[in-house]
Amino acid sequence: MQNTDLIWMTPQAREGLERELATLMTLPSPADEDDRTDQVVDAWLARKERIRQIHELLSRADRMSNPADDGVAEPGMVLTVRFDDTGDTGDTETFLLGTRGTVDSELDVYTVNSPLGSALLGATPGEHRSYLLPNGSAQQVTLLTAKPYDARLLDNSDPRELAQR
Repeated sequence: MQNTDLIWMTPQAREGLERELATLMTLPSPADEDDRTDQVVDAWLARKERIRQIHELLSRADRMSNPADDGVAEPGMVLTVRFDDTGDTGDTETFLLGTRGTVDSELDVYTVNSPLGSALLGATPGEHRSYLLPNGSAQQVTLLTAKPYDARLLDNSDPRELAQR
């Protein structure tokens, strides 16, 4: 059973969040009492909230760098799926199963708590799953491939091309 309290992030994303946190934690130059406007207070509150968000992300980050390359859909895996509303010719999509804001990527990210992400969690290639759409209808989806995020970077083939084979 997966622990959905832990999140997966790339080492680069962790380093980026740690740098951002260090920058946010540096004390700003003291403002004059006359400079205390609503805009300054709003900026301070936004900064404080971002610090809290980064602390939460880092405290929940899984210490493992990458999931095993076993084809099982889990956080840290790049998934290629086919939506089965039109049979074998359905639309395909490639995305990272992870946490938004924890990876620097051109890929879309779906969380394990999203309808699609939770439906696919634990699936293996060729397995069919379904999830509910906002309108209440069921969407069928087939997992085509599941590769660790870093393996995708080393592999020159586009997972979308694999889906069409």
